[in-house]
Amino acid sequence: MKNYILLVIAICALLSCSKTASNPVKAQIIPIPDTQVLHEGSFVLSSKTGLEVDKNLSGVADYLKSYIQTNYSIELVAKGSKNISLRLNTNIQNDEAYELKVTSKEISIEAKTARGIFYGVQSLVQLFPVQSTAKEFPIQCLEIKDAPRFSYRGMHLDVGRHLFPVAFIKKYIDLLASLKFNTFHWHLTEDQGWRIEIKKFPKLQEIAAYRDETLKNHYNDQPHKFDGKKYGGYYTQEEIKEVVKYASERFVDIIPEIEMPGHSQAAIAAYPELGCTGDSVKVATKWGVFEEVYCPTETTFKFLEDVIDEVITLFPSKYIHIGGDEAPKARWKNSDFCQQLIKEKNLKDEHGLQSYFISRMEKYINSKGKQIIGWDEILEGGLAPNAAVMSWRGTKGAVEAAKQKHNVILTPTSHCYFDYYQSENENEPVAIGGFLPLEKAYQFNPIPKELTEEEHKYVLGAQGNVWTEYMKTPEKVEYMAFPRAIALAEVLWSTPSRKNFNEFKKRLLFFQKRLDVKKVNYANHLYELKGKLTSKNGELFYEFTPFDNASIFYTLNGKNPVFTVDKKYTVPFPIDSSTVIKAIVFDADGNQLSRDIFQQKINLHKAVGKKITLAPKPHRSYNAGGTQALINGVSGSNKRFGDKEWLGFAGDDILITLDLEQPTVINTIRTRFHNGNGQWIYAPKNIGVTFDNGEETLFKVENDSLLVNFNATFTNKNAQKIKIRIPNYGLIPEGRQGAGHKAWTFMDELIIE
Repeated sequence: MKNYILLVIAICALLSCSKTASNPVKAQIIPIPDTQVLHEGSFVLSSKTGLEVDKNLSGVADYLKSYIQTNYSIELVAKGSKNISLRLNTNIQNDEAYELKVTSKEISIEAKTARGIFYGVQSLVQLFPVQSTAKEFPIQCLEIKDAPRFSYRGMHLDVGRHLFPVAFIKKYIDLLASLKFNTFHWHLTEDQGWRIEIKKFPKLQEIAAYRDETLKNHYNDQPHKFDGKKYGGYYTQEEIKEVVKYASERFVDIIPEIEMPGHSQAAIAAYPELGCTGDSVKVATKWGVFEEVYCPTETTFKFLEDVIDEVITLFPSKYIHIGGDEAPKARWKNSDFCQQLIKEKNLKDEHGLQSYFISRMEKYINSKGKQIIGWDEILEGGLAPNAAVMSWRGTKGAVEAAKQKHNVILTPTSHCYFDYYQSENENEPVAIGGFLPLEKAYQFNPIPKELTEEEHKYVLGAQGNVWTEYMKTPEKVEYMAFPRAIALAEVLWSTPSRKNFNEFKKRLLFFQKRLDVKKVNYANHLYELKGKLTSKNGELFYEFTPFDNASIFYTLNGKNPVFTVDKKYTVPFPIDSSTVIKAIVFDADGNQLSRDIFQQKINLHKAVGKKITLAPKPHRSYNAGGTQALINGVSGSNKRFGDKEWLGFAGDDILITLDLEQPTVINTIRTRFHNGNGQWIYAPKNIGVTFDNGEETLFKVENDSLLVNFNATFTNKNAQKIKIRIPNYGLIPEGRQGAGHKAWTFMDELIIE
């Protein structure tokens, strides 16, 4: 009998996954794999574990060995009793796909290429403990088959406004690689600084790389104040080679951006002959769009060709990004040379001249075996023959380019600009503006609905952009980029049917523990409260969005929160007067989960909960709160003019029709507009008000401040229906950002009292 028991134990040890004292980490992989099947038991990783590797996979093997030794003090051996095997498999079709299998005897990763093997390793290490000093630990038995949805999965970093150390650039690339991003878009030249060493032009290092001072506070804060400190620097070619090598070892391709013809004031400061006037200028000391652009002379083209010659020796990537965005045409309009060139080349206008500029540089770059990418402005005046387009001003540019059979990369401000605010909390660090919460980033679909099935193939993927006007430190970059970049990683890799935001948040909570170990200063708004005013049977209620395994406690009327059981939120509670709601979130053990106390002021004015129509509807990118946001009793933020309480309209006249449902005494109509000219947003010049189909009264609007208040007064006006007509500001004046385009209108709560 004793021998029989020993035999059973031996068979179990051989045929089933081994049991260990500790439990394996639950599979919570980001981005979520295509298929994932869990099995009972675990593989035990220890210093007795071997690593078997096909030839040509030594780089990935070294990466895995180093990762395990650094993070867990376990050193893999050449041949062990149980092995991790990395094998090439030509039967796997996609170059980036992989298959990961964990049994009690072996961990195997198979892929067609080393890149696919690397992505399998990234999934494997997410099955490891966050931290462990143990000599061994278990890994969940499972099978994964996985492949990316898009071939281009990118993140961007602007170093033109602020320069970051090489060590941080490497850390940033490490984080991208861990999320299976395959492209790092390195924005190296700007009006505020030239950051790449070009040996043929030493003044780019001596002059263009430094500005005399930097704008303090926000661009919209008037008057502008500066710190008076010289600032700048650049990456040497040796440093760039070091970064490129580091990225290639992690299968991240680096696309350098050399801006042209606009955003070139720093270069013109170093070499004034590159501009149209020849006048001396300074490196820009604040962000914006500047009149100084490259003049399309032979001198300029020779300069840029020489720059490109040095750039392509440093970057093995297929693409060179040439910018092409926000290039004002005033210098070209006033240049006799440019006007003569337009006639000689039979161009339509200055937009045609920009197309000529881009096409000429594209031909040169193509001759060097590279292709260009540009922002969607390169569509203006005609698209260069082989160019790929990054569509940032919404999706229109992507649709236009794809229908012309050009490759496109989606990076719209609405979902991919990680310099926007991500929280409604008033204590958020200063950002450029806008509002892009984590959920919105996660909901992004890079395939524009206007494209046919056949045209989908021109969408290579998407990219998150990190513009650093208000990010002076690596810690601030991390705070703004993560976790929104993590959400984008899943958008770009995972099959849409596998995505679920609530489930993603649970995996993200665990992933953040890994970020803690890496000392990443990510933003954590997962337990930030959200609420809304709702109407039911003519009564108003306030409703919180609940959390799993967490409790919400609240208080009313502006008192300091006293969280007792009778104030625990269970169902929407009635609101019958103006009030201030304060609330907080706790876990089951009484630990505070929300970072700050939630506070919401409700102004129960006469329009709240009534009927409202808008013509046209707000732009879909700035309509998070819907039409009712104008009369929900909640005013928008004084900082985040793209939050759900602010509605944005793209160049349209607006007609608001409000039905108060019964004759109502009206003494004031109030609202306010954002006047953020730096973001192409302008308050209206006048507003028309009509009561019950009577005559319109026109009110002038003073729009000389960042927040423009409109306040129309009446004497006991009795009316049921109100029409409010808001004409668009019109074309943005010459010399301003967005000159020649119709202005946006951003509007806050419409208050009737």
